[in-house]
Amino acid sequence: MSLTSTKNKTIVVVVGPTAVGKTAMAIELAKKFSTEILSADSRQFYREMSIGTAKPSLEELAQAKHHFIDSHSITEPYSAGDFERDALVLLSNLFLTKDVAIVVGGSGLFIRALCEGLDSLPNVSEEIRSRLNLKAEQEGIASFQELLKTIDPAFYESQSIHNTQRVIRAMEIYEATGNPISYYQQKNTDKRPFNIITIGLNTDRQLLYDRINKRVDGMMANGLLEEVKGLENYKSYPALQTVGYAELFDYLDTKISLLEATDKIKQNSRKYAKRQITWFKKYGETEWFEPNDTEGILDYIDQKL
Repeated sequence: MSLTSTKNKTIVVVVGPTAVGKTAMAIELAKKFSTEILSADSRQFYREMSIGTAKPSLEELAQAKHHFIDSHSITEPYSAGDFERDALVLLSNLFLTKDVAIVVGGSGLFIRALCEGLDSLPNVSEEIRSRLNLKAEQEGIASFQELLKTIDPAFYESQSIHNTQRVIRAMEIYEATGNPISYYQQKNTDKRPFNIITIGLNTDRQLLYDRINKRVDGMMANGLLEEVKGLENYKSYPALQTVGYAELFDYLDTKISLLEATDKIKQNSRKYAKRQITWFKKYGETEWFEPNDTEGILDYIDQKL
């Protein structure tokens, strides 16, 4: 499956729900094409977050070179736009010696940023921003989420609906312009100077949910609570207001028991997986496979190349 006969460069993007097996497949593909992997997971950039983000193990990292793992601190916010810029530079250098690169992740916004580019959003006044941030701090984001369900169904169905920072941003855009944020995200996308093949991994829903539950149990056994305790001073940071961390902060604040927190992590992870599947099924030209169908995936990539 050599690419030496063509000058075209290609990224193979591996997407799908949490715990489905994206890391293992990305490594298999990287080894097959003797290339490197770019992680497009919005939390694996952060050095301080390891257990709760299911980062590749040291053994997995040794099998193929990975980029954007432990590349930043949670004290340095890293946006989809930042990732787009940095990943494009990295790819341009990588393509000097490689014909294929592997991109893997479940963060739809970061995948879209790399493959299509992000639209420029309108400016928002400081008055609107301050008012909405204060309301979110005092009341939470539930009322924002409920309103967005009506005014912006596309955003509501995306993974971003659980991200406090992105929910507030969507509300800022709506209040400033009267248009939903998805209106601006549907404009013309940038044409990339490389080909894109998108592979989706999915499996039986109950099997996936069982894998998620076992993964969470494994995280707790491996010290997730201790990791979260060490990050308590940073719990207001957007990266930590996510599944696996927010629930344990609630436990540390004595709002819920440890058992309740663990059950909530499982429940919220399952909900997140469902949203990931919905998002990626609507996204681009994704071809879906069982996570262990390496042969079928390689045959498909071979046809596309």
